Amino acid sequence: MSQPVIYLQSHIGCGKSTELLRLQAELEWEDFHVVYFESSNNMEMENVDIADILLAIASRVSESLQPFKIEQPRRLQALLKEAERHLHTEVGLEAEGSLTHKGSEEEIHLSLQIGKIGAKAKVPALRSRLHEYLEPRTAQFIDIINQELLQPAIDKLKQFDKKGLVVIVDNLDRVDVSPKPWGRPQPEYLFVDRGDQLRKLKCHLIYTIPLALIFSNESATLIQRFGVQPKVLPMVPVQHRDGSECKEGMDLLRQMVLARAFPNLMPKQRIDKIKEVFDSSETLDRLCRISGGHVRNLLGILNASIRKQRKLPLESQILEEVIREQKNSRVAAIITDEEWELLEKIAREKKVVEINQCRMLLHSMFVYEYRDSEGSWFDVNPLFAEKTEFKSRVESQELHQNKSVKDIIDLTLFTGLKKISKEYDKFFLKKDYPQAFDSAVSAYNFCQSILTTLDQENQRDIYSVVNALFEYWKINKEQAKFYGGLEQDDFE
Repeated sequence: MSQPVIYLQSHIGCGKSTELLRLQAELEWEDFHVVYFESSNNMEMENVDIADILLAIASRVSESLQPFKIEQPRRLQALLKEAERHLHTEVGLEAEGSLTHKGSEEEIHLSLQIGKIGAKAKVPALRSRLHEYLEPRTAQFIDIINQELLQPAIDKLKQFDKKGLVVIVDNLDRVDVSPKPWGRPQPEYLFVDRGDQLRKLKCHLIYTIPLALIFSNESATLIQRFGVQPKVLPMVPVQHRDGSECKEGMDLLRQMVLARAFPNLMPKQRIDKIKEVFDSSETLDRLCRISGGHVRNLLGILNASIRKQRKLPLESQILEEVIREQKNSRVAAIITDEEWELLEKIAREKKVVEINQCRMLLHSMFVYEYRDSEGSWFDVNPLFAEKTEFKSRVESQELHQNKSVKDIIDLTLFTGLKKISKEYDKFFLKKDYPQAFDSAVSAYNFCQSILTTLDQENQRDIYSVVNALFEYWKINKEQAKFYGGLEQDDFE
C-alpha cells in the first residue's frame, strides 16, 4: 500500500463494504495482517468522538493478535482502568460474557477492559463522561496505542513473515449528521477538525467517511488533514449526463443480476438465459435503469419482486408494482419546498453547488453522484424522478423561464395534466384503483402547486380555471378510493 492512510467515500449501499472485504482478502493473500470491522457495531453513531474510534481500533486489533501473544500493554491498561473508574458504575455480566475469548490472559484482559467501558458508555450520560475524560488525553492515548500495541504488533507480525498491519474501519460514513453541542456537524468535527489525529496511528488505515464531505466547502481542509486525496466509489451509471444510455454501466448491472442466478456461466452465456429469470430483456433493463446504478436498491427491488411473484420468470407487471410501492415510500419521506426546488435544479443542471443545502438529499439517496471523464455530476434518484408530480414540476419550471404566466398555465395544463389524465383513465378502466388513485393524487398535488404561484385577485381568470381542475382531481381521487373499497392509508 503506497499511503499509510486511505479514506473511502461512496453512497451508502452502493457496494463499498463488498469492495473492502474483497480488498481484505487480497491483502491477506499478499501476507498482510488485516483487521476489518464495522464501526456501527462498536459505536453509538449518533454521538461519536475520537476516543470511540481509538477504543474500537485498539479492541479489534488486540483481539486479532491473541494468537501471536503480544506483550501486555500496561500503560494502555492503566489508562483504561482510570477511564473505567471515572464512570462510577459496574459493568453487567452480559457485557463480560459477550467478551470472553479463548487466548492468553493478557489479551482477554485488555479486550474485556475495553468491552466494559463500551458497555457502560452505551448510556448517553456515561458516554459523555467518557468523552470528557479521554478528550484532554487524546494525544497520550494515541502515543500509548502506537508504542504498546501497534508497533509491538507489527514487529511480531514480521517474525511470522507478515508485510504489515492494515486496519479497515467501515461504516464511519454512517455517523449521524446532527450537530455537536457547540453547533459543529458531527462529520465535519470528526474528519475535518480531528482528521489529523485519526491518521496518527502507526499502521495502514482505511476509513470510510460521508460522501457529502468531499463536495463541501471544507474539502480542501479535509484533504490537508489526511494528507491524501479521497478514494471515491461512485455509482454505476445507467445513463450519461446528457440522458443517453451508458452501455458499459448497463452491461455491468445486467451481469450483476444474472451472476446471482448463473454464477458458473460466462457473461455471454448468462445473457442467453435472461428469459429463464425475466419475461423479457426489457424487464431486466427496466430493473437496472430504475435502480440508478445503486447496488442495494437494484437487489432490493429484485428480491421484493421475486417474493411478490414467488416464481420465475419475473413478469414486468410485478416489477412495476414493486417500483410503484418504492416510489410511494420515497415520496412519503419527503420534503420541504426548498428541497423540492433543489431537486428540480439538480435534475436540470446535473450539479450540486451548495452541499449544506443538499446534505439531506445525498444522505437520504434522493440524489446520486456519478463520475465521468469530465468529473462529478449529479442526478435525481430515478425512483423519485419518475413520479409524475416531480416530472410536472420540472416541466413547469422550464416553461416559467420562457413564457408569460398565461402561456405557462395553458402549456402546463396540456403537458402535465394530459399525461396524468391518460394514466388515470387507463388504470381506472383496468380497475387498477391503487394506480388510478396514485395518478389522481399526482394531478391533485400538481394543480395545488400551480395555485400557490397565482394571485387570486390579479389573476382571477387563470386562478378559477386551475382551481376548477384542482376540485375535479379531488373528486377523481375520492372516486378511485371509493371503487377500490380501501381506506386512503392503503394508498399512501
